[in-house]
Amino acid sequence: MFYIFHGQDTHSQKETLAKLTAKLGDPAMLELNTTQLEGAVSLADLHHACDAMPFLAKARLVIVNNLFAAKPNAAFLKELADYLPRLPETTRLVFLESSSLPGNHRFLKLAEKDKTGYAKRFDLPEGGALDRWVKQRVAEKNGRISAHAAHILAANVGSDLGILENEIEKLVLYKGREETIEVKDVGLLSPYAAEASIFELVDALGNRDGKKTAVLLQQKFSEGTDPFYLFAMIARQFRLMIQVKELADNEQRPPAISKQLKMHSFVAGKLYRQAQQFSLPQLEQIYHHLLEIDVGVKTGQNDMITALNLLAAALTTP
Repeated sequence: MFYIFHGQDTHSQKETLAKLTAKLGDPAMLELNTTQLEGAVSLADLHHACDAMPFLAKARLVIVNNLFAAKPNAAFLKELADYLPRLPETTRLVFLESSSLPGNHRFLKLAEKDKTGYAKRFDLPEGGALDRWVKQRVAEKNGRISAHAAHILAANVGSDLGILENEIEKLVLYKGREETIEVKDVGLLSPYAAEASIFELVDALGNRDGKKTAVLLQQKFSEGTDPFYLFAMIARQFRLMIQVKELADNEQRPPAISKQLKMHSFVAGKLYRQAQQFSLPQLEQIYHHLLEIDVGVKTGQNDMITALNLLAAALTTP
């Protein structure tokens, strides 16, 4: 058979592929009979991989990554379409595409029409669907999570299911099977949640919302957050915002910024939105003030808690 798995949810693609390969016998022998191809492969290479007889196994597995994204020419596509229905019975050919193919794509239609073909689209879950995905994964790991905690985790990490999977694994191991994962557990164990609380504080600063800033700041103090850690996170946040603002002013969008600064797309998007609340000179002036605070505290001219309160007051005064 041939399979076409397409869409941005590459995490679920790989899981589905793992379930498929689990049915093909001994994993060690299957590994010997697996070929991975990338992008614009030649028909000769594809034929060579697919037509070979399996060695001490019942099937050969051929995986082709992002072939259609490489935009092969019409002659290649015609020959490929003629070949797929004639695949050897011992071959499983899987096309993995990290972007969605249009519904009228020639090979999706071929997979629907031909009894040896199968196609599935994998879209990233968002909103309520992502919350449900988190709760389902926790349940599959024999854990429990409150609806609010699932929402906070999903909102803070976003649709990167690989990262979400890791965060869920940590939380379930921490709480065990009997106890329910709550919001405080997410904040404690997930660096994305911890970073999100800093995002919220910086948002309040950027909006000149003095009341909310004061509440969030005192909340962090009452939680026992180290004031020096809090200051370091705020300084880091404004440093990153300066980098993002410079790129944004040069008409770079979040996906390109994420790539250039080598940061998670979720974080880049948040920073991009926050940076719109400031001009570049404002951000540079704030960062210079943060450096002055750092020097003042280290030389004993001020204590960090007082300095943070004064900073919040200064930045939120109209």
